Amino acid sequence: MDQKQLFELICKKRSFLCVGLDSDIQKIPSHLLESEDPVFEFNKAIIDATKEYAVAYKPNLAFYESRGISGMNSLLKTMQYLEQFSDEVFTIADTKHSDIRNTSTQYAKAVFDKQSSGYSFDAITVAPYMGEDSVKPFLEFPGKWAIILALTSNKGADDFQFIGSNENQPLYSKVLKTSQTWEALIISCMLLVPPELKCWLMSGNWSRIISFLFRVLELRVEVCRK
Repeated sequence: MDQKQLFELICKKRSFLCVGLDSDIQKIPSHLLESEDPVFEFNKAIIDATKEYAVAYKPNLAFYESRGISGMNSLLKTMQYLEQFSDEVFTIADTKHSDIRNTSTQYAKAVFDKQSSGYSFDAITVAPYMGEDSVKPFLEFPGKWAIILALTSNKGADDFQFIGSNENQPLYSKVLKTSQTWEALIISCMLLVPPELKCWLMSGNWSRIISFLFRVLELRVEVCRK
């Protein structure tokens, strides 16, 4: 799915809803446990109930990899089911992978190369800490996307993501700005801000709120100028 198709899908559904399929076998409703594949049946029920409104589905692969072959079969069946609606939904492999180039290439093939792995996600989440050469392999598959991890909502985000640099900007902002300079990189910025804002509002951290909003506005202005 290219940028134009994704934009049209968002407009058509009037939605930015992304549904996580982080399906924990320990939390599956008991009535599904008697089925041959409880996780797939649970995922299918979630998809059927939300596909009218959801723009994207995002399985976190850890919930499937942790169950070995059985879990990966559940993921494969889930993706095969979503293929029926390939014009209606955007699929994201939530892995936050990246490594040296040859390893990143294999990570990319695992989620993008259907002939090789059986999977053909639209996008993958990647961690950019190792720099441009660790992200580029994910961009070498036409029509596929790399969603770069910049700012997260977990408590530990304060450990590193807001540390300032010599340029007087927090690390997450540096990640966003630098990644825009990488050759042939097209970024789809999906800013999941409500969890952060709610936390900061509840704690009265107005300096953090204002700083974050100003950085987003500055980045948008820079993109528009280009």
